[in-house]
Amino acid sequence: MANHGNHSSHAESHGSLKSYVIGFILSIVLTVIPLVLVMNPLFSKTATYITIMIMAILQFVVQLFFFMHIREGEKPRWNVQTLILGLFIVLTIIGGSIWIMAFNV
Repeated sequence: MANHGNHSSHAESHGSLKSYVIGFILSIVLTVIPLVLVMNPLFSKTATYITIMIMAILQFVVQLFFFMHIREGEKPRWNVQTLILGLFIVLTIIGGSIWIMAFNV
């Protein structure tokens, strides 16, 4: 049977309470800003859509770095580079699909 009581063999690292609180507060702020913009039309529709998209991207980054610990591990640089490559591939596929659908006349 494996020795489950020995946790020192795992190189797991978890965030501190401070990092979790900062991430939580940033998440709340990045959620409230689009809510306020939608409830009180301060900008044009296009500016509101762009602001919501920017807040969503920032929310994604906050979740990755503060809660999913993308910078931690044996090789954190590889984690970030792999994520960037994956996002590039997904955005290329989405952009190409939209391009084809828009200009397929």
